[in-house]
Amino acid sequence: MKKTSKLLSALAVTTMLAAPASAETFKFAFQGDMPGLDPHSLNETFSLGFWGNIYEGLTQRDGNLALKPALAESWETTSPTTWLVKLRQGVKFHNGNDFNADDVIFTWERTQTEGSDVKARGGLISAIKKIDDYTIELTTAEPQPVLMEEMSFVYIMDKEWAEQNKATEAANIKDANNPGYATNHANGTGPFKVVERKAGVKTVLERSDNHWNKDIATNVTRAEFTPVKEAATRVAALISKQLDLVWPVPVQDWQRLEDADGVRPLAGPEARTIFLGMDQGRDELLYSSVKGKNPFKDIRVRQAFAHAINLDAIKKKIMRGAATPTGLMVAPQINGFSAALNTPYAYDVKKAKALLADAGYADGFSLTMDCPNNRYVNDEKICQAVASMLARIGVKIDLLAQPKAKYFGKVLAQNGYDTSFYLLGWTPGSIDSHNVYQNLLSCQNPDKKMGAFNLGNYCNKRVDEITSLMGSETDPAKRQALIDEGFKLVQDEVGYLPLHQQPLSWGAANNVEVAQRADNILDLRSVVIKK
Repeated sequence: MKKTSKLLSALAVTTMLAAPASAETFKFAFQGDMPGLDPHSLNETFSLGFWGNIYEGLTQRDGNLALKPALAESWETTSPTTWLVKLRQGVKFHNGNDFNADDVIFTWERTQTEGSDVKARGGLISAIKKIDDYTIELTTAEPQPVLMEEMSFVYIMDKEWAEQNKATEAANIKDANNPGYATNHANGTGPFKVVERKAGVKTVLERSDNHWNKDIATNVTRAEFTPVKEAATRVAALISKQLDLVWPVPVQDWQRLEDADGVRPLAGPEARTIFLGMDQGRDELLYSSVKGKNPFKDIRVRQAFAHAINLDAIKKKIMRGAATPTGLMVAPQINGFSAALNTPYAYDVKKAKALLADAGYADGFSLTMDCPNNRYVNDEKICQAVASMLARIGVKIDLLAQPKAKYFGKVLAQNGYDTSFYLLGWTPGSIDSHNVYQNLLSCQNPDKKMGAFNLGNYCNKRVDEITSLMGSETDPAKRQALIDEGFKLVQDEVGYLPLHQQPLSWGAANNVEVAQRADNILDLRSVVIKK
């Protein structure tokens, strides 16, 4: 009782009310906050999911991840590189401004500004021609069969509002001291509008009276989000009825929720792969005891790391059996996944030591590892386990675990990929392997908007060729052959160290109905609070 009381007292500091939620109010918590409200500032699933209640793209996903029209009513390819898109008429932004083609063009241009973290998505389009206020023609440099799938996360902003408030450029996550107007204010076309924002404390949304879709399922009129870092606090608040839904829930607490009155765990497979990346681009690592050269440029060092990490131990001890170890950079739910290639690197400490010695590092070396501590399920604990495993082969890890806002502000392109060794998770927004190739496996190429999230700059020219070829290949068998060839190259070269697919791990009150999407996004459109 004392422990529970202490936890709830800590939760009260975050300004949450102790009274149970009403039928129209929905209270939920995640382990971290988004960096703000600017929908182009961070390409991270939780933030994109939250913003998707406020802003909308040309397309959107339903609870089963099927693609649906949103601000675009229809689209068709008029040539291999052109798309004719009919925009939805009668749509208004929260401030009453009309949505039209000018807003789409403005948004596309904004995604290419310096601070934007969605350059890769916007960069799929090379030009937009306005036919009339509600018809546009999109041109791509090469065929992009999954273009409209990617557009679901390019959120459309109001050109007039942005210009009036000097928010024409995306907020840069590396510069927290100069956030920009759109970081603390929002004006979208989504079903919910922002009525209160206190960074790191609370964000309150209310239903918009002028949303174009009157048929969405939710009966929520007010949604209160609170970031709660401590898992025990989130779970205790759910059980005590202070919250209606929380995630992630530690897998060891699933039974606790099963046994408690009025709540339940919601679990399932997530379409996200957790992996480790290594700086293979710089001639000297930024954060290592090795000077004058980069150990990760030697495949033997990368192989040593791969064989030193015990994925089954991470699954058993850290993830309580709920993760699925993987040898691929995509999950089974992703188009292009191949079970035949999904074999993890074998755990073999003796082999890892021999490889490291053969590479000239018999005594090992020290290395800083960047890790978020409030983004993925047990992220910091996974990094701690990896550090312990690498210590067995003589590699001393200096673990730098930070809240995700600081972590992403450090390691992403906007800050020059300031990392030598890191943990990251990825769910392709298009639910297709091409997204992984474009963002993670292609060589860093800012001009072509390729490899934007390839933080360690793994680079293979054939993989780049495959990325281009698979983007335009329409024959399923030929396309799969290309995908398999590329994944095999990445595996053989140990370009990345895949760890596992983490589980979806939510907890919800029994009176809450919700679609638990495989991309781990909470879409308020699906939330229904039963009487």
